Amino acid sequence: MKVALVTGASSGIGLACAVAAARAGFSVVATVRSPAAEPAVRAAAGQAGVPVEVVSLEVTDPASVDRCLAAVIDRHGRLDALVNNAGNAGLRTTLELGPLAALRASMEVNFFGVVGVSRAAMPHLRASHGRLVTISSVRGVIGQPFSEGYSAAKFAVEGFMEALAPVAAEVGVSVSLVEPAAVLDTAFIANAPTDPAATPSGPYAAAFDRYRQWVGTGAVEGAQTAAEVAAEVVRALTDDRPAFRIQTSEYARRYVARKLADPDGSAVQQLTRSWLRP
Repeated sequence: MKVALVTGASSGIGLACAVAAARAGFSVVATVRSPAAEPAVRAAAGQAGVPVEVVSLEVTDPASVDRCLAAVIDRHGRLDALVNNAGNAGLRTTLELGPLAALRASMEVNFFGVVGVSRAAMPHLRASHGRLVTISSVRGVIGQPFSEGYSAAKFAVEGFMEALAPVAAEVGVSVSLVEPAAVLDTAFIANAPTDPAATPSGPYAAAFDRYRQWVGTGAVEGAQTAAEVAAEVVRALTDDRPAFRIQTSEYARRYVARKLADPDGSAVQQLTRSWLRP
C-alpha cells in the first residue's frame, strides 16, 4: 500500500486531505503540532470509516522533522507522497506596523517549514517515484493587502517549487502546487496570531476597514469546503500526469488567470525541463 504523509492535519484542509487520501487507498500518516489534537483527528478518521495514523510534528524543528520521517520509514518502509499543508495565516498588518519578528515567523512556518519537510522526504520520494504536493494559495499568485507576510511566504513557496519541479522530475518525483481561494470550514483564520499593536491604525485605518468589509463579503465569493480542496489534492496524488499548478475551483482559476498566462504551469514546466535535456 502506498504511504502518504500529510502535515498540519489537525483540522481544516489538512484533516480533509488525510481522510480523502485514506479513502483513496493510501496508508496515511497525519501530523499534528500538538499531541492534544491527536484524539480529534482519530475521531474524525473513525467517523469517516478510514484508518489514519497520527504523529506529532513541528515543521520548524529539524529534529522533529527527522524523527517524523524516521518513524514513517521504520513503520512502513517507504514514503510515496508528501502533502505539505502545515502553516499559519500570519498577522493582518502592514509593513510600517508589523514587527519583523512576525514576518520572520511567518516565513519560518509557511516557507522554511515546507522546505525542511520536503528536503527530509525527498530521498524517500525519489526511491518510490512519488509525489510532492504543497498547499499554496491564490495569495501566492496575487498578493493580498494586509496579508503581506503570508503572501510573501506563499510567493516563496511557489517560486521554490516551480524551480524544483523540473529537477525533481528528472529523478522521478512529481511536484504540484494546489491553490485554493477562500475555504470557510476551517479554523485557519481564527487560529492566526494576533498583536493589537500591529493592527492597522492611523493613516491605514480607513483602508483596513474597507479591507475587512471586503473580506466579509467579496472574499467569500467562490468559497469552498475543505473536502472540495482535498479532492483536488487526491487528484494530484493519483493522476498519471498531474499538473504542476492546480487551482481548486473555477473561481480560483479565474482569479489567478488575471496574473498567469499559464494557469496550470505546464508551459513553464515544459520550458524549464527542456533546459535539463540534451
